[in-house]
Amino acid sequence: MAVTGLVHHFGTFMLFSAVILLVITNITAPVVHNISLLRIDLNDAQGQHNPALTFGTFGHCFVDAPGGDDCSPSMVGYDPAEVINERTGLNYYSTAAGTARALTRVMILHPIAAGVAFIAFALSLGAGTFGSLLASLAALLAFFVTLVPLVTDFVMFGIIRSGINDNRNVDARAQFGTGLWTLLAAAVLLLVGTVIVFFTCCSARIHRRRDARVTKAVDGYAPAEAPRRRKWF
Repeated sequence: MAVTGLVHHFGTFMLFSAVILLVITNITAPVVHNISLLRIDLNDAQGQHNPALTFGTFGHCFVDAPGGDDCSPSMVGYDPAEVINERTGLNYYSTAAGTARALTRVMILHPIAAGVAFIAFALSLGAGTFGSLLASLAALLAFFVTLVPLVTDFVMFGIIRSGINDNRNVDARAQFGTGLWTLLAAAVLLLVGTVIVFFTCCSARIHRRRDARVTKAVDGYAPAEAPRRRKWF
């Protein structure tokens, strides 16, 4: 039981870590200017600044620019291709620009995933088999809610990154930001945490039943054994 409890606490810690990582994903630009899902670094012709365009869950920022950081208001969904053209003048165009704009609306699932993951963490703190079972179900739901925007984010920003990096006429470099990697790590932790919490839930129930049988045997109330079948050989 002690080992089972220790493993359960480890699963709870993984769920808590997933919540923290999802919070980091949610506070990407424009909340925290330099934390992003995708970052496009630009080379300043005068060599005085190293401006960059950062895309986040609820908007975008133009950071380290000569006039200071300039961020969009928080919003649900935006057009990355239009932002690149307006902010940087790269004349970026992609046939998937319309798809990318639609996929940014899926990022509304980022805060929902964080909320469900927190509920799973809170449930895992409670004692009892039923609470652990609910925690594992909530963690599994949080995993799937995280998985959907994880896939769409990598597809969307992967297209943009390839379009920037493969264009030799563009003096810029695009790379995935911290917020996207924390989203990936959170998905992994949620999946593993779900398995651990569910395993400890079932294991604790088995241990309780076994302890109950031992207690009855010690008190002289051992259950009667099934009659043996008579052998004829």
